[in-house]
Amino acid sequence: MDTDKIYPRSNDMETVYLKPVIKNPNIIVGDYTMYNDFVKNPVDFEKNNVLYHYPVNNDKLIIGRFCSIACGARFMFTSGNHAAKSLSNYPFPLFFEEWDLDRINVTDAWDNKGDITIGNDVWIGYEAVIMQGVHIGDGAIIAARAVITRDVAPYTVVGGVPAKEMRKRFDDKTITSLMEIEWWNWKYKKIKNNICAIMNGDIDNLVND
Repeated sequence: MDTDKIYPRSNDMETVYLKPVIKNPNIIVGDYTMYNDFVKNPVDFEKNNVLYHYPVNNDKLIIGRFCSIACGARFMFTSGNHAAKSLSNYPFPLFFEEWDLDRINVTDAWDNKGDITIGNDVWIGYEAVIMQGVHIGDGAIIAARAVITRDVAPYTVVGGVPAKEMRKRFDDKTITSLMEIEWWNWKYKKIKNNICAIMNGDIDNLVND
């Protein structure tokens, strides 16, 4: 793969490979993961889709390889929270100058839920919202406008507000095999040689050598 290639398709400026457009070191994206946006410039994913991701908190967005992210999907980070332990919903530590508080404690303004981690080959639907601290397993499908507040198991389809499991994509044997094979980590040539079996759901004919 050309690691500097931004647009996977000729004459399509609405779809980008995310990895080469990301500048923030706390956003880590795997090869071939793509984002489509027909409303805004998809190159601005980092600004428009990764929200409340303040450097002071040092939390990370980690997205695996071969993920498909639809228009308007949002990743909501911890700094958008308020501290539930406080007697007030007001984020006093953010306004340390006004209240003579110690600037070093600014992160006390919110409950820290941690990184957002997206596995490989995950499909995130239109305007879905992924909340802070969530881990989404390999091969999962996130329905359009779902709000993900808890972890999603591999190869699970979830939807709703808050999102709930709808079904598994495959039987347990197939899911176990896919997790062992990890085709998304194969080299380009091997994936290309197996592309028909991958697209047709023919796991028995994947050439794993």
